[in-house]
Amino acid sequence: MDMTEIGKRAKKASGFAALMTTNEKNELLCAAAKALLENADSILTANAEDLKRAEAAGMPAPLMDRLALDRKRIEGMADGLLQIAGLSDPIGETVEMSVLKSGLTVGKRRVPMGVVGIIYEARPNVTSDAFGLCLKSGNAVILKGGSDAICSNKAIVDVFRDTAKSLGANPDIVQLIEDTSREAAAALMKMNGYVDVLIPRGGAGLIKAVVENSTVPVIETGVGNCHIYIDDSADIEMGIRILINAKTQRPGVCNAAESLLVSEKAAESFLPAAVKALVEKNVEVRGCERTMEICGGLPVVPACEEDYGREYLDYIISVKVVKDIDEAIAHIAEYSTGHSEAIITESYKNAEKFTREVDSAAVYVNASTRFTDGNEFGYGAEIGISTQKLHARGPMGLKALTSTKFVIFGNGQIRE
Repeated sequence: MDMTEIGKRAKKASGFAALMTTNEKNELLCAAAKALLENADSILTANAEDLKRAEAAGMPAPLMDRLALDRKRIEGMADGLLQIAGLSDPIGETVEMSVLKSGLTVGKRRVPMGVVGIIYEARPNVTSDAFGLCLKSGNAVILKGGSDAICSNKAIVDVFRDTAKSLGANPDIVQLIEDTSREAAAALMKMNGYVDVLIPRGGAGLIKAVVENSTVPVIETGVGNCHIYIDDSADIEMGIRILINAKTQRPGVCNAAESLLVSEKAAESFLPAAVKALVEKNVEVRGCERTMEICGGLPVVPACEEDYGREYLDYIISVKVVKDIDEAIAHIAEYSTGHSEAIITESYKNAEKFTREVDSAAVYVNASTRFTDGNEFGYGAEIGISTQKLHARGPMGLKALTSTKFVIFGNGQIRE
């Protein structure tokens, strides 16, 4: 199927999706969740094909982890759809209402975007999240996954389309572009008139390419050079526990910590134990000169300037000793991607300063950056984590996939 035909079908399906009732959407979501579980074997077989090709191509272990499915992850995808079904339907919600001097009643009503295009890399769970969130928010979705996950994505989308057909819904509410070439992605970026918004979800290269080349409006998501700052008064044990979780629980995701900043007053008590704990988790530590001095005897390699601005998505972290919270905030302002940052502190004053002055989508006090996630924030799932400031910021749930329109009631008014 050519791209224009996909666009036409999506546009028609968006009209169908916009008029679905809440009960109809929830019925389809619940049926799709059940179908995922019933078709788990075929989905896992397809995923095994993707994993075999990825391993042969030398895909790094953290990215293999993002690609891999098992029964527990399929159950998680199904549970995500059920959670979305349980959320309030944003469509038709009156956002605000006022009565003007003219007697006109002016309201803003929440409406679907229309057709949402999503370009993403090797994460099959995104296929399910995108379908669920776009359906519940009354949108049609065009999915353009990476070549690494094409078999998995096709198996999952086939389940959703078959489920839609069985319930009398237009199956084109979800379409997968099976052409995995860059040309197909480039064509999707130019589908003005068919696609209302494009959301890239993946690494820095993918997001940069979409932002620079798309003529369709883009919501920029997800590059995560996330920082943990250990303040003067930090609880050392807490800081190490949070650091290890933020760096190693799933290093291949955008909310994993990539940079550690340590106040010079806390450095000598914190760094040796922290670096030892990181090394035990097979993390390569790239440290500044002061870090290397304090951690003499531990395997710390010299950090270069480039290390402080990198999203590794791997078992690597940059470490720098800073004078104080002001230098930490300045460092974050220079190198952060605006995703998630955390301060570990017992000082209320410094916690307030950090949350006020750090300009990122999510700012934490004494907690892991790994919580920056739509499901963890109570959205059921997420379409991505926006690091820009227009329209949406942070984990994007249902309301981020809607727009508004003015609805005006009168009783014969004309403008003089």
